[in-house]
Formats: sequence, C-alpha cells, structure tokens
Amino acid sequence: MCSFGTDEYIGRIVAEYSNTLLRIAMTRLSSPADAEDAVQEVFLRLLTARPHFRDGEHEKAWLIRATIHRAVDICRSRERQNLPLEEAETLSATDEGSSELLSAVQALPEKYSSVIHLYYYEGYSIQEIAKTLGLPSPTVGTRLSRGRERLKKLLKED
Repeated sequence: MCSFGTDEYIGRIVAEYSNTLLRIAMTRLSSPADAEDAVQEVFLRLLTARPHFRDGEHEKAWLIRATIHRAVDICRSRERQNLPLEEAETLSATDEGSSELLSAVQALPEKYSSVIHLYYYEGYSIQEIAKTLGLPSPTVGTRLSRGRERLKKLLKED
C-alpha cells in the first residue's frame, strides 16, 4: 500500500473510487457539477484530515459516508439559499426509463435513496451497506423495503 499523501496514493484513490463516489453523489444532487464538487471536497477532506484506516474496506466506507454527507450538505445549502438545482443531465443512460428511475431514486429522502443506490446501482449486500453506513443490518433492510414502497408510489404517480 502507498504512503498516505504521496502522488501514488492520491492517484490510486482517485482512480479507484472517483466513479463510484460520483454516482453516489448524483443520487442526491441533480447537477453533475455539484456532484463533482462534492467528490473533490471529499478527496480534499481525506488528504487534510488524514484518517487512519484499518483496511481497504474501512477506507472505502469512509469515502462513501463522507460523499453522502457532503452531497446532503450541498442540497441543504441550496435549499437555504432558495437557489434551484441545475437540471439533471443523464449520467450515461440513454434509456428514458432509466433516467426516470434515477430521478425517482433521487427524489426519495436521503436515508432511502442512499441504501437503494448502494444496493441496486453499486451491488452491495445489505450486510455490506450496514457496515459501510454504520447501521444495523435490519435497519438497512427496513430502509430498503420502505424505499422500494415509496419508489413504487412515485413511479405510479408519474
């Protein structure tokens, strides 16, 4: 493993996690520019805070949690300023149904959208999500179930 803060370490972290963190940030933010800002700020926070990680999974969990929290902070600051978020650009989905589904996931409250995104888009198991977010597995399962119900209601309304 590379030494913390070296060019090798920074390059590895950015190459390994930037796409995943960007997709996670996009679940809360409709603007790709805001999502990119959130991810950059998380990387900066990583370099300035210099947290100690037990292993690679702990490092990844820290980055995911920090990205979710930063994206929520950006959303809240936009709401306080009463500035509309920019129109969402479709990530790479050309299918209209996929972008509609992503928009519906983004419309869910953060506690539901984050577990749905990690489960369906990133392929994490309930146990992995629980470990990453620091929640009990039954809580993650409940949020996943309730999030699905809310998602069904949102999609039926459209």
